[in-house]
Amino acid sequence: MGPPLLQIQNVQKSYGATQVLRGVDLRVAKGEVVTVIGPSGGGKTTLLRCVNFLESYDNGSIMIDGQEVGYRDVAARKRRSERDLARMRAETGMVFQLFNLFPHLSAAENIMLGLTKVRKLSRREARDKALHWLGRVGLTDKADRLPSELSGGQQQRVGIARAVAMEPKILLLDEITSALDPELVGEVLDVVLSLAAEGMTMLVVTHEIGFARDASHRIVFMAGGAVGADAPPREIFAADQPNERLRGFLGRFTAAHRL
Repeated sequence: MGPPLLQIQNVQKSYGATQVLRGVDLRVAKGEVVTVIGPSGGGKTTLLRCVNFLESYDNGSIMIDGQEVGYRDVAARKRRSERDLARMRAETGMVFQLFNLFPHLSAAENIMLGLTKVRKLSRREARDKALHWLGRVGLTDKADRLPSELSGGQQQRVGIARAVAMEPKILLLDEITSALDPELVGEVLDVVLSLAAEGMTMLVVTHEIGFARDASHRIVFMAGGAVGADAPPREIFAADQPNERLRGFLGRFTAAHRL
């Protein structure tokens, strides 16, 4: 699909004596949707947080559009300045498991904050853009509501609108439906599917296997801090899947969810 927008090479990360990422390699091209699945504790969320440099990585390289994310000198592990990191993070919109909205700001104001502080838009420009994206996620009428006045699904849709309004090069989604009641999951995934259809580049950590199958160009299976498989959905879900650990994971999930 072309040269990588995101290139991860041999990324390693440890917490004390526990190695969480064991030399991860991954490429995501512009316009590609890559989902990461796997058992809990496999390193999926840690990898996503390293891409946004919310977590530093001990070894290896993470480049977005040809620029190293967290370090200005990879060999010497010289960390970028906080100002530089803020600029880099603005290119990687991230939506979290828990909605992380500011409780004292309205839905529109939550979206406007980054637009005025980071993108330096005027309040009027930021408001117009916030309303546009709230419309895109079906929440125009909730613009002036506080997060406490919104359902979980509505709060997560505001979180997605906040991320994409910044016009990031890549959107990072971390288990965005895990904190939602089952009946609210569909409304959030529908928004993500519409963004995918429009060519938004995405790296998605998810436990929604059906969504991964339907929305992805590629699915990455992670277990034990390493990539065990990286292939299009048809190969991941093939009846003759050769990766025993992946086959077992999918088998348990299919049995539990009747996929």
